Amino acid sequence: MTELSDEDRKILTLARSARTRTGAAEGAAVRDDIGRTYMAATVELPSLRLTALQAAVAAAVSSGSTRFEAVAVVGETEPTDADRALLADVGSPVLLAADAAGQLRA
Repeated sequence: MTELSDEDRKILTLARSARTRTGAAEGAAVRDDIGRTYMAATVELPSLRLTALQAAVAAAVSSGSTRFEAVAVVGETEPTDADRALLADVGSPVLLAADAAGQLRA
């Protein structure tokens, strides 16, 4: 794997931070096409369940973002089929998937 850019390291750090801060199963961060970043953690309520990626994309879209350059997801599970479909909706950004320690998965 090639060396990560500073911006990619930043969203990995934000994703780890979201996960750690909340104690959630996953954390995610997204960078839109003009460089803004958004982060979120898994949402597990009785009436609402979102993966961290879904929550981060929702935060970005609700702020006006429509296309993304990169996303980072940190946790022990792989992105779901629904997560991958969501990425296609927002421009098929680069997906950085990492374990809880921030080590990228192949």
